Amino acid sequence: MKPETSADARQLIAATGLEARQAIRAGLWSGHTSGTAPHYVQGNVVILPEALANDFLRFCQRNPKPCPLLAVSEPGDPSLPRLGADLDIRTDVPLYRVWRHGELVEEVSDIRDLWRDDLVSFVIGCSFSFEQPLMDAGIPLRHVEQGRNVAMYRTNIQTVPAGPFSGPVVVSMRPMTPANAIRAVQVTARVPAVHGAPLHLGDPRLIGIADLDKPDFGDAVDILPGDMPVYWACGVTPQAVVMHARPEFCITHAPGAMLVTDLLNSELAF
Repeated sequence: MKPETSADARQLIAATGLEARQAIRAGLWSGHTSGTAPHYVQGNVVILPEALANDFLRFCQRNPKPCPLLAVSEPGDPSLPRLGADLDIRTDVPLYRVWRHGELVEEVSDIRDLWRDDLVSFVIGCSFSFEQPLMDAGIPLRHVEQGRNVAMYRTNIQTVPAGPFSGPVVVSMRPMTPANAIRAVQVTARVPAVHGAPLHLGDPRLIGIADLDKPDFGDAVDILPGDMPVYWACGVTPQAVVMHARPEFCITHAPGAMLVTDLLNSELAF
């Protein structure tokens, strides 16, 4: 359980979700979690006041591709027993974003000082959970090879509104050969709990992305001749929605810095 550094990559190496959370809780890691505990489910995090929780729950139910719910907490309870027996949502995410009235005001590695009795935590499936199955199927992932966070973009695809929540779908993009793209559709269609099959393949302009070299979140990755960009719905979508809805207070994970759970990826497949 340690951060490892190489010429091309720096990554938290952990065998299990618990090991990853323990390292994060101890302050040993604040970076992205792509490739960390590769057989364990990772989740996006949204924490909202109870007064907005029902609206956000309906928003997730109406938008299952970008917001597939894995768990919802009781108000004021930092534990999520379904996701891990030793799990504290206040300390176990590498980096949190704090939002006030839709504006990002700070990024912190611990939110115990910000915790309130009315806060409800939502954990949403993450595409990092299907990366190991893709690699097991022989599909290389360039951002993993380059030690980078995945590239994420706002699109012109709109979510279905619920209460104050609405806005654009965010996608994550992975370049691959056309043959691998076909295989990737087959692999990821089996895991709808972590976004399922891609939303789009090919021309980024068709979904409102002007420049793949300038992601809205994460890191740009090299796109080689013959590559086909493949786009999956992304759990960073709620952050774009928060910017639009402007709730009085909200906490999310920083893009790519996920909650690593005790659920196995194999438990989500059908």
